[in-house]
Amino acid sequence: MDLNDVSIRYIADLLCERTGQQLTEGRLWRIGTALSGIYRQRGITNIEQLVCLLDRPEEKTLAQEVVEALLNNETYFFRDPLYFETLADKILPDLAEKRRHKRKLTIWSAGCSTGQEVLSLSMIFAEQASRWNDWQIEILGTDISGQAIDAARSGKYSQFEIQRGLAVNRMLNFFEESEAGWLSSDRVSRLVRFSRHNLLDPPPSASPFDLVLCRNVLLYFDGSTRDRAFARLQQALAPDGWLMLGAGETVVGQTRRFHIESGLSGIYRPSGPVSVKQLRATPAGG
Repeated sequence: MDLNDVSIRYIADLLCERTGQQLTEGRLWRIGTALSGIYRQRGITNIEQLVCLLDRPEEKTLAQEVVEALLNNETYFFRDPLYFETLADKILPDLAEKRRHKRKLTIWSAGCSTGQEVLSLSMIFAEQASRWNDWQIEILGTDISGQAIDAARSGKYSQFEIQRGLAVNRMLNFFEESEAGWLSSDRVSRLVRFSRHNLLDPPPSASPFDLVLCRNVLLYFDGSTRDRAFARLQQALAPDGWLMLGAGETVVGQTRRFHIESGLSGIYRPSGPVSVKQLRATPAGG
C-alpha cells in the first residue's frame, strides 16, 4: 500500500469514526473533490499534506471540517413525491385517528440535511389545516453536520434550491423572496426545529415519536452499523408509529426490528420493543 492509499484510508477511517458512514471503494473518488476547498484554504495540494496537518495538536477543528466536507448533504423538496403522497393520504390520516384524543403529533426527520424534507412535511400540515386545527404538531430535524443544521435553521434557500422539487404555487404560498434568497414563512417554520445529532446516539427525545423519516442515510453504513441504527430508530418510535426509509433502502433482509406494512412502499412498522443488548455497542457522537 503506497503513501496515497494510506492517507486515503486515514481519511475514510476518520469519517467512519465520527459518523459511522463508510467510504466504500466505489465512493473513494469523492475525497479529492470534496476536500478541494480545504486544500485551497490551507494552502496544500494533496491528501498526504492534509493528513500531516491532522496530526498537529493545534489543528483541533480540522478533523471536523474534513468530516463536514465528506458528508453527502444532497436533498431537495418533496424528494420521491409518491412517498409524500403516501404520507399525506394514508400515514397522517392513520395517525390523526390514533392520536385524536391527545391531539398531538411528534415527527423526527433523521439526517435532514439542510431542511427541505422537514419543511416539505410542514407544508403538508399547512395544506391540511382543517384536519390539524387545535393540534400540537412538532417536527424535529436532525443531522450530524453542523453546517447543514445551520443552513436549515436559517430557512433560506437559493433560487436553485427553491426550484428543486417545489411547485410554483407552494413556493409562493410558503416562501418569501428577499435579496438574501427565499425565506420560509412562519406558516411552515413555526412547526419545525433543528438540532445536531448522530443517529447512532440515543434518540433526541425521551418521548417516542409517532413518525420517523430516515431517508438515504442507512445506505452509507456497513451491516453492523446499520443494525445499531435500526435499533436506535426502533427505540425512538412509538409501538404503533411509522418509519419511512429512502427509495433505495429497505428492512427486508436487513433487520427484524421492522416489518413491511402491506401495500405501502418504503413505510415500515416496528416489530417489538428494543432490547438493552441491541443498544449496548454505540459509538460516540460526531
